[in-house]
Amino acid sequence: MTVRGEVLIVDDEPGISRLIAMYLEREGFQSSSVRSGAQALEAIETGNPSLVILDIMLPDIDGWDVCREIRRTSDVPIIMLTAREGDEDKIVGLELGADDYVTKPFAPRELVARVKAILRRARPTTPAQPQHERLDRGPLTLFPAKREVTVDGNPVTLRAKEYDLLLELARRPGVVFSREKLLQDVWGYDFFGDSGTIDVHVRRLRSKLDDDSQNPRFIETVWGVGYRFKEQD
Repeated sequence: MTVRGEVLIVDDEPGISRLIAMYLEREGFQSSSVRSGAQALEAIETGNPSLVILDIMLPDIDGWDVCREIRRTSDVPIIMLTAREGDEDKIVGLELGADDYVTKPFAPRELVARVKAILRRARPTTPAQPQHERLDRGPLTLFPAKREVTVDGNPVTLRAKEYDLLLELARRPGVVFSREKLLQDVWGYDFFGDSGTIDVHVRRLRSKLDDDSQNPRFIETVWGVGYRFKEQD
């Protein structure tokens, strides 16, 4: 069986780590496990995992701080595990740069499906974009092949999902996308998150693009539906 990637499991409960590892291995993934935040940071620094499954409640450094430290140097996909059903943990994790979240207790097959969906989006099988392609949208310019964006000629640094979301909207100015449609197109059809994920990413995009939600230059809210990229004059 072809190895589909290396997954780092960060959880201080050995039983949970073993269960996740068993289901990952059934689907062709390799995995390794650590039980603390410090060990996780060391493993990421010395290794090259394809994805990290990160519990929030750890004995030394909490998962939020681990996520924050990872994002200083790496865009490796992160799925966070939370024992609480409320939205607060989920929103904080997404704000810090996590790609998805799972609430304990969880179905192992669902977690593996999320791993597969995220890695599929991270490694697209569609043909590469021509190196010269660019999208000019008023003061905003995207270079899809290089995954770069500028506003008023100044480069803006975006995380992988932020860029994918912006590109999806900018390719069709004026077209209204529902949150569910954006989840399907940007995160993959078997993404299991809720539509609040889109709102969090749009809020981050607006902050980085200096886009006022009350008087937007780029991303408009269509109340009760979703979002669209503003048609430029």
